[in-house]
Amino acid sequence: MSTTQASTPETTRSVTRTVTQLVGQVRRTTQALSWISRAAWVLLTLGAVGLVAGRMLGWVELVVLGAGFTATVMVAAIFAIGRHPYAIGLRLREGRVVVGERAMGGVDVRNVGDRPVLPARIELPVGGSRASFALPALAPAEEHDELFVIPTARRGVITVGPVSSVRGDPLGLVRRSVLWTDPEELYVHPRTVRMGSSAAGFLHDLEGQETRDVTNADLSFHALREYGPGDDRRYVHWRSSAKTGTLMVRQFEETRRSHMVVAMSSQERDYGDPEEFELVISALGSLGLEAIHASKDLTAMASHEVISSTTTRRLLDDLTRLEAVHSPSTLVDLARAVTRDVQRATVVVLLCGSEVGPREIRAAGAVLPLGVRSLAIQARIGAESTVHRLGQVTTLTLGSLEDLPRGFRKLERV
Repeated sequence: MSTTQASTPETTRSVTRTVTQLVGQVRRTTQALSWISRAAWVLLTLGAVGLVAGRMLGWVELVVLGAGFTATVMVAAIFAIGRHPYAIGLRLREGRVVVGERAMGGVDVRNVGDRPVLPARIELPVGGSRASFALPALAPAEEHDELFVIPTARRGVITVGPVSSVRGDPLGLVRRSVLWTDPEELYVHPRTVRMGSSAAGFLHDLEGQETRDVTNADLSFHALREYGPGDDRRYVHWRSSAKTGTLMVRQFEETRRSHMVVAMSSQERDYGDPEEFELVISALGSLGLEAIHASKDLTAMASHEVISSTTTRRLLDDLTRLEAVHSPSTLVDLARAVTRDVQRATVVVLLCGSEVGPREIRAAGAVLPLGVRSLAIQARIGAESTVHRLGQVTTLTLGSLEDLPRGFRKLERV
């Protein structure tokens, strides 16, 4: 009985090793089979059919044709045989660029083996496309650098990589690839403009805006009252105290810092052209950057998400990822979200496209909190920059990003 108990663990380990070896062989076989393209499988099938049918029918031509197809695949497989003794690195010159700026990257390859390696090919996915570079034969310790340019005509996050080395035949029948790097992301930020004194003047009017809340210490004097326990003696009004014979202290109306909310519609139906959507994103980014640089309180929103506005990088990164959506929400729903989620806002800027009608803009302004200065920026590509009133909302028609500072100068005269 003890012999049986002793042999059981040994049998289990033996079975486990056998299964592991079989799994490893299956994986290697599957990996090797993945080198063969569909075209190669078709040629192998035609070759087998030609050989069998030629022998059965006695047609020498079919036998020769089948043998030719099979030999073609066999010769192609020879090109895939070879070592990949490389150390490959991917580098991007910058991780963040603005639309239209030149973005450069490079691939560094070094032969880490002790023998020369035959030529190969380097493949690099860039967004939805794929770049391919010829890699020459490399002596031991020899290096090769390859530079490439990344197109940045559109805003977005471009995934670059992973880099792979490929060996195969010129026809692409058999190819063997090895991955070397992890993919990296390139942020193509939207274009923005400096607002300068335009936005600064717009926000300056809101700084120190009074509320109806009474406080014991602030800047805006309100009234006098009798001194009470805990009051700060610095605010005792001695002249009034001498007249009344009772200590009197000053009361103030509470003031508040300007808190700007920029909220854009991300509904695709609100835009007559995709360029309008890009214009709105650039306008939001320009206003957001101006508020952050001026150390103003800022909240940025879209129809379906809150946009990070703690730093300029996070703001632009979130805007870079922003996409148009399809949902039943409207600009009025966006204004309701601002009223519900943002406390103590002093100015609200709603941004939308040309497909939003005047009635909807007027209704959106009506649901914003009382006392909030409201502005709507409506993108209309090529239109002249104009300012007009729609109920409680001042509306700025924006034809291009360069018109944004001029539009704000017009707002100062309204």
